[in-house]
Amino acid sequence: MKTCAALGVHGMTAITSITAQNTMEVTAVQDILPEIVKAQIDAVVGDIGVDVAKTGMLHTSEIIEVVTNEIGEHRFPVVVDPVMVSKGGAPLLKPEAVTTLVKKLLPLTTVITPNAMEAEALAGLKVKSLEEAKTAAKRIAELGPKAVVIKGGHTSEEKAIDVLYSNGDFKIFESERIETKTTHGSGCTFASAIAAELAKGRSIVDAVAASKEFITKAIKFGLSIGHGFGPVNSMASLYNAAEKYAINENMKEAAEILENCPEIVNIIPEVQMNMAMALPYAGTYLDVMAIPGRIVRMGKRVRVASCPEFGASNHVARAILSLMKYEPAIRAALNLKYSESLVRICEKLGLITSFYDRKEEPAEIKMIEGATISWGVEQAIKRVGRVPSVIYHTGDVGREPMIILFGRTVVEVAKVAVEIAKEYSPPHAF
Repeated sequence: MKTCAALGVHGMTAITSITAQNTMEVTAVQDILPEIVKAQIDAVVGDIGVDVAKTGMLHTSEIIEVVTNEIGEHRFPVVVDPVMVSKGGAPLLKPEAVTTLVKKLLPLTTVITPNAMEAEALAGLKVKSLEEAKTAAKRIAELGPKAVVIKGGHTSEEKAIDVLYSNGDFKIFESERIETKTTHGSGCTFASAIAAELAKGRSIVDAVAASKEFITKAIKFGLSIGHGFGPVNSMASLYNAAEKYAINENMKEAAEILENCPEIVNIIPEVQMNMAMALPYAGTYLDVMAIPGRIVRMGKRVRVASCPEFGASNHVARAILSLMKYEPAIRAALNLKYSESLVRICEKLGLITSFYDRKEEPAEIKMIEGATISWGVEQAIKRVGRVPSVIYHTGDVGREPMIILFGRTVVEVAKVAVEIAKEYSPPHAF
């Protein structure tokens, strides 16, 4: 239901089984009477209608048969998630029901989404590699589904590779393999996303592509709750979208604060200043709003060069993304010039300060574009044993020394910058 809501469609349910479960195990299963399952489907179809259906746990042959009869009668497209075993190992499809699933439901299926283990059971062969997944997909398609998506979360490939087989063609969808335990509900969420995208009129290929992106983010920003496999975060994309307006307004307010403080001009670096704020579930610099053209000196004041945009910063954005790995609530930053007196002012204001030395940077880190900042943030955190509000470095060959202020919002950071600027007495040139 969360996935449907996040993707802009209205989800309705026909409950087939009730389970007692948590992040660690399924402790009990109670099947719903087949006639009640049928009545639920008829109630929805008879009033509201169905654009696309998605099946999940179909525990018994009797339940599969009634669901199949309903699909055949009402003729709506269906995405089948062949739920066989829970994350904790509990069987969610009785052995004798597998035959019913294959013979009755698969011939009516629009898209089926087995993981590697489910694909092995349906295709009758091992699925450990990309080529084996392709072979299995073709074999499962011969059982009747219009399209087969074999998920790559359990294969031996370096990346998480999903294989789509449809109309005699293969499509490969790759994403990073995320080492996490927040995968509870990943299969259900992925299949629900495909159904939602199909309901909006997308092609199978486009629906799978969009759903792959959706589930990758949901897993990456999953909820670390419970003692087993935490749930995926189906709302991550929706929360990001909802936050964009608030961040834009925050950026505008912060810009006014900086522009109305004459003293800010004294703490602006040679490379100029930028401020940035990340979405709550930011993955790359494209999820971070900053100022194109930066914040620049203009006479005795500073001026914001242009309206804020997502993806407008590299350096400050990378610093935020690196720090968010340790403290997700710290989503904003602003850079200012380095001086010992400015560091002392930060300490006087009670800010937690730390630093890293670019001269200590390993050669292999220097070889990777953008890796210095992540390495530096990690070093600064290790140095003080917690997440600092201020991180600075004293420069290196071709690199200007810099201080970066961090906070929850850019307004918060801008106000701190104003405090620092008003405390600072710049040296006079003679």
